[in-house]
Amino acid sequence: MRDYLRRTCDDIWIIDCSPEGHQPEVNTRIFQGVQQPVCIVLASRSSKSKPDVPAKVRFQALPSVLREEKFKALGAIKLDSKAWIECPSDWRAAFLPASQGAWGTYPKLEELFAYNAAGVQPKRTWVIAPDAESLIWRWQKLIDAPIAQKELLFHATLRNGIPADRHIRSIVKEAIPGYEPNLTPIIDEKGPCLPPVPYGFRSFNREWIIPDIRVITQPTAELWASRSERQIYLTAFLEESPSSGPALTFTGLIPDLHHYKGSFGGRAFPLWRDAKATEPNFPPKLLAFLSQKYGHAIIAEDFLAYIAAVAAHPAFTKRFEEDLSTPGLRIPLTSDWNNFAEAAELGRTILWLHTFGERMADPKKGRPAQPPRLLAGKTPRIPSKGAISQEPTEMPDTITYDATKKQLHVGSGYVENVEPGVWNYEVSGKQVLLQWFSYRKADRERPIIGDRRTPSALGNIQPKHWLAEYTTELINVLNVLGWLVNLEPTQAELLNKICSGPTSSADELRNAGGLEIPVKSKKGKKLPAGPDLFDHAEKTPN
Repeated sequence: MRDYLRRTCDDIWIIDCSPEGHQPEVNTRIFQGVQQPVCIVLASRSSKSKPDVPAKVRFQALPSVLREEKFKALGAIKLDSKAWIECPSDWRAAFLPASQGAWGTYPKLEELFAYNAAGVQPKRTWVIAPDAESLIWRWQKLIDAPIAQKELLFHATLRNGIPADRHIRSIVKEAIPGYEPNLTPIIDEKGPCLPPVPYGFRSFNREWIIPDIRVITQPTAELWASRSERQIYLTAFLEESPSSGPALTFTGLIPDLHHYKGSFGGRAFPLWRDAKATEPNFPPKLLAFLSQKYGHAIIAEDFLAYIAAVAAHPAFTKRFEEDLSTPGLRIPLTSDWNNFAEAAELGRTILWLHTFGERMADPKKGRPAQPPRLLAGKTPRIPSKGAISQEPTEMPDTITYDATKKQLHVGSGYVENVEPGVWNYEVSGKQVLLQWFSYRKADRERPIIGDRRTPSALGNIQPKHWLAEYTTELINVLNVLGWLVNLEPTQAELLNKICSGPTSSADELRNAGGLEIPVKSKKGKKLPAGPDLFDHAEKTPN
């Protein structure tokens, strides 16, 4: 649409009516019932409009005030005002002010990788659960149901009342990489559920998924094909901007479309293109360029770790808050070897934490191949009198925090040694512990927004009591977040040192061929890399 408008029009004016962002206070909204950001777009076209000359795009935001004051500000806007800010002229660039200063020189995150994709999109929630056994129960309920009920339970996406993607009569010839094709439609299936596999559902929230392509509409095959015990997936926004917390997160598991925050999608960037971990997912000449620049050999893990140290913490998001008014992350790349080495080493610990000790383990560096634990005396613990009850009648439905005692209360139980920073830890406005608990509490229903359908009743099949594995995972999450909070000052200091010193610009990398991505067509012809080549959404047969 942005490309079309730039080619069709001469002038475009954008008025941001929601500078407060998503879900602002009701009394600040132009439309009280609309929680999404709202803008006004004015476009002008003359008979002399040239499709090869991009329209001039200008931007202006209303002040963050009450609704009535916004209406007054709207009435005072003039098209010839000096308050308008010029926007980039690239055909598909966002209708937002261009980045200024050093930020605009840093390479974009997506330029530093050869490939990125949307995470897995099942299109139905019942195929994901925080425990594997619930998925097996749900599968059996579906398979045993009468045909009419089976159609409702399966929950196909409807378009004009007709199933528009996977449905119980679908014959799917493809298979998720690593699994055999199954041509039996769900309506005729009598067999057991495929063993559920661990799944990167949300940042710091590991769950399970049924790895059956018949129930997953868009599995994003290339992510599955590169899955291995060495794989790490970076997840981040490209079309939205992070508002708080780390600007990007990581997981060693196949990631969901909404892994980063839980909404607004995002993109997944694998460390490796293949399951054998022999083909780094970076432009072919990038690591060689950096090795030559620093005078030291740079391997794939070094570079991903550098990105983790630099951007996976709240100080990054806060420092570049104004620059991030235009969506899209950029990574300041130091020209100093010592800064790079320090960041790469620190970043390995960040990756170890984000992957719960399953990646970047090095016992000699204090990173054992097991779930991270804080130092003795600082480790979150559940005393005997604070045990979370496993009785069905006491299934927890609330989670609260007592800052004076540093206790996290889960139902009638509690966890000690939980620092305030752990309780408050968030990813772009989503409080991690509240979000994690919401998928494990007694009442897991979510409000139906707009005209969305009620989800499948299969999602109601869940444990009748709090599981011991929930407690184990909670302790794991608390330790991971505790480590990350403790490392934030070190990351902030390092970021300041990198940004205060010399950095390699995107142009420098580009001129050296470090950002060049050779893409081949089916006939072997080399194609130029471009935005469309990063869109690997799959065509799904019915």
